[in-house]
Amino acid sequence: MRFLQRTLKVLLTASKGTLPASADATPIPLRWSTLKVLKRYSVFPAHWPQPVYRPEEQEKLTGTGEIEELSFIPVRPARSTDTSSVFHDPRVNIQSNPQAFKEVKRIQLEKYHKASEEEKRGIELNPQRIFHGAIDNCKPILALIPLKRGGVTYQVPLGVTEKKSEWMACKWLILAARDKHRRVHFPQQLATELIDAFHSEGRVVKRKQELHRQAEANRAYAHYRWR
Repeated sequence: MRFLQRTLKVLLTASKGTLPASADATPIPLRWSTLKVLKRYSVFPAHWPQPVYRPEEQEKLTGTGEIEELSFIPVRPARSTDTSSVFHDPRVNIQSNPQAFKEVKRIQLEKYHKASEEEKRGIELNPQRIFHGAIDNCKPILALIPLKRGGVTYQVPLGVTEKKSEWMACKWLILAARDKHRRVHFPQQLATELIDAFHSEGRVVKRKQELHRQAEANRAYAHYRWR
């Protein structure tokens, strides 16, 4: 409680340029380092870089020569959940349903055994590749944001970042899987949506295309983004 009170006093007196002091003491000059210390909650200094534990990232640093600079400076330790295993996939680990992967495998195996020899070559049996392909086919490159200008709300198109587009694709897939019949389990419907999205079909891909069409239709409002 005392720490919070002192923090509030520091922030309130920041505009005056001095820290709160007692009546019989001289004012202490305020420094930005003091505020930075109050905002930082990590046990490691802020100038310590993040650890690089993935082999592909280490190869990139080796190619650019940055690995030489990191060899002589302290680096933050990796988290207990971080691993350099070749079987670890961050996207699958965070944004997947294990039961849905089993359903994808089962559906694809049924298609494989019923297909002819020529059709078997075009059937993907790896659920991980299907998952990555579905996410890539559902990621939008444009989005619409409501902006009010002159009393009128416009749907303004703008580009989205890679992380944002991946989040939108995962969200759409989950919402599409939840919109199902009550007798169909969620993993089964999610597996169906992933397979459809992998083949550039399904409701999620149509939703992405519809969003792009709306953004193209509202391209005349794009200049409102910078006003």
